[in-house]
Amino acid sequence: MDTPTHRRSIFWICVLALFTAALSFSIRTGASGAIKAALLDPVASAHSGQMIAAAIGNSFLGFAMSLLVISPLLDIFGAKRVILFASACFISGPALILLSPGLNGIEAVYATLTTGMIVCGLGWGATEASINPLTTALYPEDKTGRLNILHAWWPAGIVVGGLLSLLFLQSLEFDWRALVAMIMVPAMVFGLWAFRHEFPKTESSNLGVPFREMMADPFKRPSFWVFFAIMFLTASSELAPGSWVDVALSETVGMPGILVLVYVSAIMFVMRHFAGALAHRFSDMGLLCICCIPAGIGLYLLSIANSPVTALVAATLWALGVCFMWPTMLAAVSRRFPRGGAWSIGVIGFAGAMATYAVLPEIGKIYDEAKLAKAGGESAFAALQPGPELSAVLAYAAERSFQIIAVVPALLFLIFGLVWAAERRSPKA
Repeated sequence: MDTPTHRRSIFWICVLALFTAALSFSIRTGASGAIKAALLDPVASAHSGQMIAAAIGNSFLGFAMSLLVISPLLDIFGAKRVILFASACFISGPALILLSPGLNGIEAVYATLTTGMIVCGLGWGATEASINPLTTALYPEDKTGRLNILHAWWPAGIVVGGLLSLLFLQSLEFDWRALVAMIMVPAMVFGLWAFRHEFPKTESSNLGVPFREMMADPFKRPSFWVFFAIMFLTASSELAPGSWVDVALSETVGMPGILVLVYVSAIMFVMRHFAGALAHRFSDMGLLCICCIPAGIGLYLLSIANSPVTALVAATLWALGVCFMWPTMLAAVSRRFPRGGAWSIGVIGFAGAMATYAVLPEIGKIYDEAKLAKAGGESAFAALQPGPELSAVLAYAAERSFQIIAVVPALLFLIFGLVWAAERRSPKA
């Protein structure tokens, strides 16, 4: 059955699945400070920043692994089964996180917390592995526009998750476990909705591309690996800093860091609806090149922000820079390598996930090293009490962690510019 109503239903199931993935990401980020304070600070305060960053980063490992495994086998598994698997992960992953505080010993607590993060990541990867190829198959005539509209609901989920974080943890002063449990609600809804529908095949399947050819096509094209490397850097500019704002900024800008992420995501939700027109005006590579300028400036300004006003100014620039990056990269790959189908898109998404998995713990490590150095050593840091001196130490650590990552958009500007110029000389790309 392929009617306009059915096509809209499938698209909105994809939207709700991505919304749930974003809600999960946002709530995990919003709860990270409370989880760190409740579970890690009492037993490992000197290294708790790196530990919580690694735990959050493990969700990206699950994301990367499921994306890599499911993408080439999407038509074999069936998109419907993959969507239902994602729903199950967004129920069981939070359940494991909720169970972790009741276990004995920091090793068991941390292992269960990490496993829950990984399972949430598996659901996220299954979501990305299915919804992006489904959308390009549903709307082959408007890939960039539709993928950006679909991915506008990623920041929408972050906004809702961030506001829930503020409501539950700041206003109502609920335990962080009540917040994490909220992830399960939309997961159940989109799982039940998907159960009632049949899902279409992907674009490569519709083109009649054999499985072995689909698998081989990206690897035969040297230009594909340029996009793989670009996506590694792109995710380092968007997702890694987004996962870190609550831990790094809450002590330095006079408001919860998750509020910065909410504000950024609201801008991204609006702007992604204009991506199709902008891509037609500048081309996808031109749009990405231009976006790197505000992204780099915004990340640097976040590193030195010391008040709500300066944080929001910096966040505005960062949001305008990164808002188009992920979906436009997926659309660019789909347009250039259509015979690779879900596999091409999945490998590029894998690059983005692995980048964040690798980069996020390093940001946490830089943060921990900077705070200990500023304090005068581990024992000196442990002796600090809440107050101006501790705030100054944490502000310095936040500044260092964001300044390192601000270099990435500058590098991307050069790479996107070279690809854009090359394709303008050879427009068949």
